[in-house]
Amino acid sequence: MYDLSYKDAIESIKDESDFERRGDALFLKHEDVEARLEWAFYRPSGSHPDQVSDPDPIVSIMAFNHSRLGAWERFTRLHPDVIKKPQLRIKIRNRTRMLFRAMVDDDFKELIKVLRFAPVFLDVACDQMINGRIWNDIYADPVAASEFVSMVEERLDKQLEEGIRRRLQPIGKLGYDDAKNYLEGLIDVVQNLHTFIKEHYLQEYEVWLKRTSLHPLQRIALQKEIVKLKD
Repeated sequence: MYDLSYKDAIESIKDESDFERRGDALFLKHEDVEARLEWAFYRPSGSHPDQVSDPDPIVSIMAFNHSRLGAWERFTRLHPDVIKKPQLRIKIRNRTRMLFRAMVDDDFKELIKVLRFAPVFLDVACDQMINGRIWNDIYADPVAASEFVSMVEERLDKQLEEGIRRRLQPIGKLGYDDAKNYLEGLIDVVQNLHTFIKEHYLQEYEVWLKRTSLHPLQRIALQKEIVKLKD
């Protein structure tokens, strides 16, 4: 446990119009770890980025949990010992889960950056991929999704496969122009797509073709492009 001896000092200035500025001046670089720890908790707009980078891991943990930074900046500023040591890492468990939930519900680009930096969190990413709800109409970038699949190949099971698939751009309700444009985008990066991703979209486009009424020439042209997704 840590001493709350600096709480009164913080309380005494909390009603001042420049509370945060004064608090930063007093406590941000304070020589006493306890003072920096208290300020990481009480700072009104969330912890300062420099607090996440604090040389003391406990202050870094407090600041990480109270920060409003994005996931990439937050994880890369976190004290290295927190990433390395399970007994410290557990202290950011809830915030980590929330950050990975948001990254999985996005285009995967930040997710991949964070996992490259700290692969120890791959289990959290997989858990959120399987169990996390979908809140946004943002779909995974196919190249980033491919890299994620490469990272989890050894643990890829039906649940994880389904978790990944449901975060990919659905094709079923697209009109001809949108389906064609998305396919062209896939073909442009086909060399960077994992076989799992290519096979998924091959199946999706085959189903789409069966369900969609097209002019024969449009169908033939699209079929020729779809074949380019095959290995």
